[in-house]
Amino acid sequence: TNPGFVVRITQAGLDYAHQHGIAILEKELAQLKLPDISGDSRVGRVGKVRYELSRLRLRDFHLPYSRITPISNVGLQVSISNAFAELDGDWRVKFLFVRDHGSFDLKVENVYIKISLRLGSDARGKPTVSTSECRTRISKVRVLFSGKLGWLYNLFHSVIESRFRKILEDKVCDIVEKSVHNELQTYVQTLPVTAKIDAKTGIDYSLVAPPRATAQSLDADLKGEFYSLAHRSTVPFSPLPLAFPSDHDRMVYFGASSYFFNTAGIAYHEAGALVFEVTQDMAILSLQIPKEAGFSLNTSIFSAFIPQLEEMYPNMPMKFRLSTPTAPFLTIGPGGISLRPIVEAQAYAILPNSSLAPLFLLSLVRNVSAVINVRSGHLVGSLDVGRIRLSLKDSAVGTFQVRMMQSLMNILTSSTLLPRLNARLDEGFPLPLPDRIQLSNILVRFYQNFLLLGADVHFQPR
Repeated sequence: TNPGFVVRITQAGLDYAHQHGIAILEKELAQLKLPDISGDSRVGRVGKVRYELSRLRLRDFHLPYSRITPISNVGLQVSISNAFAELDGDWRVKFLFVRDHGSFDLKVENVYIKISLRLGSDARGKPTVSTSECRTRISKVRVLFSGKLGWLYNLFHSVIESRFRKILEDKVCDIVEKSVHNELQTYVQTLPVTAKIDAKTGIDYSLVAPPRATAQSLDADLKGEFYSLAHRSTVPFSPLPLAFPSDHDRMVYFGASSYFFNTAGIAYHEAGALVFEVTQDMAILSLQIPKEAGFSLNTSIFSAFIPQLEEMYPNMPMKFRLSTPTAPFLTIGPGGISLRPIVEAQAYAILPNSSLAPLFLLSLVRNVSAVINVRSGHLVGSLDVGRIRLSLKDSAVGTFQVRMMQSLMNILTSSTLLPRLNARLDEGFPLPLPDRIQLSNILVRFYQNFLLLGADVHFQPR
């Protein structure tokens, strides 16, 4: 299944996410708890020494050099090198009839950590991440004891350093796996797979396949489909493949296909949201005509075009019901977004008993272009329309020349229908973003069958 919406995280985006991830891991490693160590060790022919190391305190753990790399068909690999840590603690010794105690310092240097992350998706279509491999190698551990018998400890420091090395190597990977599960996995699960837009529609952003690593990026294929909250039906067409360009200037790119936008038209059409009624008060408000100007949306206005209208329904208020017989269908190309929606305008006379008498049905066709942008994590837009082309589909008041009504209908629809649509588009539709992500440096480009949005990312910590 081709995606209707694609998210690409470039190497720059992965590096940015990696910086925040390493900062979290560094804090968690700095809180690492070490167990007390005790044992016996024989020192040459002198005898057996009983030692205890307690109150081990990790002063800090630094990860100065690290990088993240997407590995094709595998996932992500994080490599940390030249990490170092410092510890201190207390020692106690028993040797023959001698007892002593003191403190010690321990330096851990040249720590190398390799972490492999497996990417997947769960039954809800949310992304998942887990540790598929973790290896820690410590090449240098130096321990320095102080106290009257510090020289004795220094004789068998290699035994203690070896024990510290093994404990730390195991503990580091334990911390890594917990951090990936508790922090990273929890965070990626904040990616919304369904987004309720309003009382009528929602967007399905569920993954259609696990995230895919390439040599230069991480791609996530999403369903990208609008749906009616009242009744979700099967979309009668399929998404086309998206030929993503090789842009890597921004941290993240979004590819919104024509399928994505056209399912919006279907969802709103099925939800009955593309029906607009225009009455006298609405027309005055929309056209910004003061009441004292004498404008009235009634049969008298149209009597110049339809003489028999005044005879049948003299000076009666009118209502227009604007609707789309089919869902609007748009196309996306290098020149932008365009569509030619068909709007039907059913005219009624409002009788004295408030019932409606059908007068005539017009078909309005007009060219529409769209301007798209991103604001506050939402896809926003506005429509610009050309002149309408009218045709008469049905009439209960006889035939008449519709071209005579061209200007009036053009003003009526442009000042009532268009502002309401643009007001909805200005509210925007949410992009699939995890928590606390803000977008900046927005790029908008059009390609065949899809819209490309590029952006840099700012993460707002709690």
